[in-house]
Amino acid sequence: MEHPLVVGTDGSDSAFRALDWAADEAARHGLPLRVVHASRWERYEGAVPADGGERPSEQVLAESVVASAVELARRRQTDLAVSGEVLPADAVTALLNEGLHATALIVGTRGRGEIAGLLLGSVSLAVSARARCPVIVVRGDPAGLAGSHGRVLLGVAGPAEESAAIRFAFREAERRRCTLEAVCAWPLPVRDASEAPLLAADARRHHEKQASALLDEALDEVSGAHPAVRVRRVTVEGPAHKVLVHRTAAADLLVTGAQHRQGHFGLQLGRVAHTALCHATCPVAVVPQHA
Repeated sequence: MEHPLVVGTDGSDSAFRALDWAADEAARHGLPLRVVHASRWERYEGAVPADGGERPSEQVLAESVVASAVELARRRQTDLAVSGEVLPADAVTALLNEGLHATALIVGTRGRGEIAGLLLGSVSLAVSARARCPVIVVRGDPAGLAGSHGRVLLGVAGPAEESAAIRFAFREAERRRCTLEAVCAWPLPVRDASEAPLLAADARRHHEKQASALLDEALDEVSGAHPAVRVRRVTVEGPAHKVLVHRTAAADLLVTGAQHRQGHFGLQLGRVAHTALCHATCPVAVVPQHA
């Protein structure tokens, strides 16, 4: 049996957007949806009274958040298998543990407790950087959230470094029956740009040719397993984090990789993934590549 999609909820507006997106995604892939809410009330209130006394208000609230989310998901996708659970842990720990047995984790950008001015909540950031499975942060404008562009955007930096993200992007494009736009950005070195115009033009052609070859090497093997997916290969001059964020305006999902190295316990998001999580105008999937 395939692992479920897991969506975290806390009753915030951001969580409701993530829930709707997760329900559609689960239905698209034919997967069950598991709704979880992290609550540490047990640590402070103690166990539920054995004599059947009144339950702590925190417990009632947590159960209500999950029950409401499960009902909303079932209404949105009537044939979807949906379950829910309150987990006695902090949000990051709960979601990371869920990710050990999930096809993907889906979260919103900010929860109830986040500062309004933050571009990305601390839970979303920590989970994206540390999860062992793909994490999708649901953000963006109405068109991106609705999936109306018909395009999955993939950032490619190298075949080995991005293989998990590439496979994920192809599967998404196949399920959505949409175009996969694979982008390789190539910033021109300053020393080339400062040379004579003819030499600078030669340098551009050289770097663009290298980027095109890298795309071919990265995509060809995986594309053979997904012959129905339309692939658009794009090479663009500029910093990758800026190029990809700009192109999310016409995408339904941005897929990017994150290198997870054994023995490194800090945040392991690169500049591209971190920038996309804060500024993209469509949902962002961060796919771990374990080194």
